[in-house]
Formats: sequence, C-alpha cells, structure tokens
Amino acid sequence: MSKDFLVRLRCPYGDDDRTVLLRDRNESLAQVLDMPWDFECPVHGAQREIPLSGAEKAAAAPRSRPNLTSASAPASQRPAHSLPTQAQPRSSARISIRIPVMAYGWSQHEISFHENTATLLVNASGGLITLQAKVGVGDTIFVVNQTTQSEQECRVAYVGPEFEGKLRVGFAFKRQSPSFWKLDRKEVRVSKPVRVTVSGKDRTGRKFSQSATALDVSKNGAKLDGVGFLTWPGEVIEVKRGWKSARFRVVWVGDIGPQSGQAGIHLLDTDKNIWGLKF
Repeated sequence: MSKDFLVRLRCPYGDDDRTVLLRDRNESLAQVLDMPWDFECPVHGAQREIPLSGAEKAAAAPRSRPNLTSASAPASQRPAHSLPTQAQPRSSARISIRIPVMAYGWSQHEISFHENTATLLVNASGGLITLQAKVGVGDTIFVVNQTTQSEQECRVAYVGPEFEGKLRVGFAFKRQSPSFWKLDRKEVRVSKPVRVTVSGKDRTGRKFSQSATALDVSKNGAKLDGVGFLTWPGEVIEVKRGWKSARFRVVWVGDIGPQSGQAGIHLLDTDKNIWGLKF
C-alpha cells in the first residue's frame, strides 16, 4: 500500500529550507530518509538532497487529479513536489571569494584528515570548499580561517560532484558567525581607481611585473583588478605607484566569474601610504 510522506529538504547553500510532499511511495519512512530527492530551489534551481527530517502524511480524501510521480522511476527521476508553504528568506548573501582555510575531522571511513584548501563561496552561515576526504552529509568537520586563525565547528550540508579531482563540500556553521570571514569593512574606502604596478614571483618562482588598477582603496589595503599572475592567497607582492612602493599580502583571489582577475591585498609596510589619498 502506497503512502505519502512529508520531508524537509534544504538547499546546500542554505538559501532555501522547505517542506516537500512525496506522493504514493512504496518505501518505508527509513528508506525515504536515506534517499536523495530532486527539488527546486528558487535561488539555485534544481537540487538533489537527502532529507533533514520527515514523517508519514495522514490519510486524506481521494484526489481528483492524477499522480505526479511514478513509483517505478529511479530516484533521480522522481521529482519532489513542494507544498505551498511560506517562502523562506535567504539566510545571507553569497560571495564568490577565495579564502584560504584548513579543514579537519573524520571521513566516512573513520579516517582522520586535515587539508589546506580554499573557499569557492561563502556566506554568514557557512561556505563551499573542495576536499579530497570522502565526507558525507551530516558529518562534523572543523574549518579554520587561515587569515585570522578563527575556527568553527561545522556540519556537512552538501556533497556535490568532483571539481579538479576533489569533492565540492558545502558546510554550515553550527553556530552562526557572520564575522567569521571578516568581510565587513570597518575602514574608510575610496572608490577612485588608481593605476599601479604589481610585481612578485609566480608559483614557478619566476619574477613578474604587470600594470593593474587598485579599486576600493583603504589605508591598509585595496582590491586589485586586471591581475593575471596572482593565483593563491598568502603571496607577498610589491605594489608601486609613481615613485612610492610597499609590500602587500594577498588575502583572497577572485574565482572564475565576475571576480576573475581580481585580488584583495593587505598592507605589510604599515608606515607607508603609496596612494596619495587622505582617509
């Protein structure tokens, strides 16, 4: 005898959390909670997730319309139909940014791991990284922001297809921490573009020098645009404007997309002001 189930599915990016109706299922509740289901996130489109929770729906009057799912179809082809529930607000804005982090914990095979990696996306509730460790949804991992050395206990909320030989892993903070990524701007910033010359060494150790534009300039940092040799955070570079120069550390590098060719830099020579601007 088929049954209806109500399950709670969450977008791996934390932007949508809703109750979904699964109709005319022949599986048990335990089987339903152990299977991935397709659903539509209004922000990110089609998603496929394992339910966070679920329950059998009480019997109702016969329906006048035909069933919308097939009990014999594979799980990946059985869409879950969202109930007309109240829309869930987006937890926070997502930012495509590369921040160096260290993740550690235990994989599904009870093997401890620790990996240096970097974020693909971040928000106030968590982020998206790549890992070689075979973690699973629901696992606990610890993420360390290598720029600030802050640490957060996290729950794996999403494990996606591989990217460059690693799994895409979405995680949620167990305690919300909007300041964990240190993306809030406390300094006065000037949006006037400034032409500069950037020099340093690439990953092969070869020296490079190129022109770029400094945007959103502050006393202790700036955003560079039009740079092609900066490929990882932590690199120390020299930025020169006119006859003045100073050393900066790269704190993030833009991912492919709107931030491609951009990088955030932080001043190391704190006694210098190469911008010719008053803050």
